[in-house]
Order: sequence, then structure tokens, then C-alpha cells
Amino acid sequence: MFEVVAFYTFAVLTIAMFTITVVTKNALYALSSLAAGMIFISAFFFLLNADFLGVVQIVVYTGAVMALYAFGMMFFDSISDVEEKIANPKLTFLLTGMVALLIVLILVAPIVSSNVIAAYPIHNEYGNAQDVGLVLFTKFLIPFEVAAVMLLVAMIGGIILAGKKMDTVLAHDMECDMDHHHSDFNKKDAK
Repeated sequence: MFEVVAFYTFAVLTIAMFTITVVTKNALYALSSLAAGMIFISAFFFLLNADFLGVVQIVVYTGAVMALYAFGMMFFDSISDVEEKIANPKLTFLLTGMVALLIVLILVAPIVSSNVIAAYPIHNEYGNAQDVGLVLFTKFLIPFEVAAVMLLVAMIGGIILAGKKMDTVLAHDMECDMDHHHSDFNKKDAK
């Protein structure tokens, strides 16, 4: 029963976060909900007793989204046009608190319960991480390498696009500074 409730709760939360990511026009909200969605995806791994993959999901993907978050805030100055308009802040606080409490209860329930049995027990000689490594680097080596190359290409493309954007912004700022200096120079000549 616990697994069913946890699955549907995390499924709804994950779909809600990724819907916000796609629908919102604000980069700050999109990146925040993307990070939350990645964390909720890791809950599915924990429900399947794949603890290693759950932690990797949190560390790698959520860490990557946080790096994207930092670059987004730095390059595009998205926080300047954020205006919070919450009609009923008490209701928002209450709903947020209830969702947080529900998530904590779902995560604490297996620890408190004594009859939870792992579907795939850890080997005595080596642990869950070694199992993942053996499968990943033997049977799934080619897809793993292809995914790594795709991530590398995406990262290089992002750096190139950010560089072009910065060049455009810097060129515009230099033109504005030069115009400002010329107008100051013309004012001095007029005097």
C-alpha cells in the first residue's frame, strides 16, 4: 500500500513540476521546477530499492540543473523582472507545508516500518553500486557512451550560445558607453 501511495504522489508532483517548467515564461520558475522535478524522479529509484541510482539522479542531474540555474541567472538577469503576486499567501503557505509534510512522511514510512523487504537484496561480496557498474559497463556500455557524448555536445553548444549572447550584450554596452562619452564630450564643447 505504501508503494502505491508513494508512486502516485511522486508521479503527480513530477508531472506538475515539469508542466510548470514547460508552461512558465519566467526562467527562474522554470529552472526551479526543473530541479524539483529531477529530485522527484529520484524518488522512483528509491521506491525500486535502487538507492545508488537515486543518489546519482540527485547529485548528477539536479547538480547539473543547479549549474544551469546559476548560469541562467548570471547571463540573462532573469530575477530583475520577477514580481510576486500571491493572492492568498496564507493558503499558499498552508498548501506548501502540507506537501512538504506529506513528502517527509512518505520518506520516513519505510524507515519506521519493520516489514519492508528489499526486492533485490545487496550481495554479500559486493554492493548495489558494483552491480550497477557491472551492468552499465558491460551490457549497456555503448548507450552509456552515446549519452555521455550527447551531454558533452549539449554543454559545448550551451557555452557557445552563451558566449555569443555575451558578445552581443558586451558590444551593446560598449556602444552605449561610447554614446554616453560622446554626449558628455559634446556638452563640454558646447560650454
